[in-house]
Amino acid sequence: MQTGHLQGKTITVSGHLRERNGLYHMALSWTDKNGDRDRKSISTGLPIKGNKKRAEAMLRTARREQQELLTNMPDVDDLLFADFMEQWLDVIKSKVKLTTYGGYQLNVQKAIAPYFRERGILLRKLTAGDVKGFYEEQQKRLKCSTVNRFHANISKALKYAVEEKMIPYSVMGNVQRPQPERYVGKFLRQSEAVELFEAVKDHKLELGVILGAFYGLRRAEIVGLRWESIDFEANSITIEHTVTYAYVDGKTITVADDTTKSKASFRSLPLVPGFRAKLLAVKEEQERNRKLCGKSYNKAESKYIYTDALGNRIKPAYLSSTFPDFMEKNGFRRIRFHDLRHSSASLLLANGVPLKQIQEWLGHSDFSITANTYAHLEFSSKLESAQAMKWFEKTSLGKDQRAAKQVFHSPMDQDIDYTSVQFLPDLMHSLVVTGVPAEIVVAWLQQADLTKKNPMDSFNEFAKAHMVRTSS
Repeated sequence: MQTGHLQGKTITVSGHLRERNGLYHMALSWTDKNGDRDRKSISTGLPIKGNKKRAEAMLRTARREQQELLTNMPDVDDLLFADFMEQWLDVIKSKVKLTTYGGYQLNVQKAIAPYFRERGILLRKLTAGDVKGFYEEQQKRLKCSTVNRFHANISKALKYAVEEKMIPYSVMGNVQRPQPERYVGKFLRQSEAVELFEAVKDHKLELGVILGAFYGLRRAEIVGLRWESIDFEANSITIEHTVTYAYVDGKTITVADDTTKSKASFRSLPLVPGFRAKLLAVKEEQERNRKLCGKSYNKAESKYIYTDALGNRIKPAYLSSTFPDFMEKNGFRRIRFHDLRHSSASLLLANGVPLKQIQEWLGHSDFSITANTYAHLEFSSKLESAQAMKWFEKTSLGKDQRAAKQVFHSPMDQDIDYTSVQFLPDLMHSLVVTGVPAEIVVAWLQQADLTKKNPMDSFNEFAKAHMVRTSS
């Protein structure tokens, strides 16, 4: 960090405790080098009752840290942008989750600060072109989604600089956010999900697979699920606790927190009978292991559902690293563990569940997240749209389609409620995934007599005839 242009004067920070909404808050105040008074308020997160000494200790620490930060801060005129970004990390550390801070710290220390320090760019001299140049350089080796996180960090830091009157405005208004690549996750078809549940039975991965593929839980939600979150009387599961990793100060630490990714992630889901029986069996097994292992059993983590034989909570990395190899070794397509969450959504869609209900099931904070991620799988609405485009039949392509129908079979005069056929939703889902054109599926549905044979056999016959037709 730059040390050649310090303020040269110790700034004294005073402070006191005050009560707000039943909690202790720290009120800090000081006079800067220009003689202007400034202040800030920080919540201790401690309830009033029985926590005065702890709050006072936190106040002394906060005063000291704020005083050191202000005293050692270089003059703004000579402040390197790299130094400012590192100082901003100190400012936001107490205001965000530890996992969030760890991501910010990694971005700043490994990418942002080194780039701008090498070029000696000052905070007050920073231009939109400087930031764009940084993005262009990073995009040579990193995905746009990663550079997008850099954009968020720089934007937040410069917003703070404006609020603190360190700069008159933020240059980020003239910098376009990098557009991340759209990732389309892989997912299981219904038949694959059935086979997987059988293959993983009694394996260490079983609970994770069930919670991921059926309930659509995130990895942090799965390993963070506790017995107190299961209501066997009301038959419900409450998602209220997570376990994840944070990379802070060069160390990887595990963070167990009574918070979820967002408010919408805090949700209750029905405990279906099959999984209820499974959990009761797991509970009995844990009780047996506790008695067998005695003092060797990890009682501190026994409150978690997903543990090993010694009571140790399953590590999040185990699911991510073990699952793809398990899939490959057991004859399945190799997919990520997080793709089980995509599978839950896609199977719900294939069985006619609306996107809005899927949003609530998955715990997405915004409907647009669900729509943007899974709308490409909503085949039934696309099929209705294709059927509604009657003008297509008047074109030369439409004539080819009608001729093709005559080769396949004569279309039926009456309308058929295809959604009443048991296997039709899953088949339609599989067809769109494999890239079958919508007009082909429409032609098949218009001619198929699904009362005499199952949809799969019907479509196979149709596809065979179509292939002969198009290749001749």
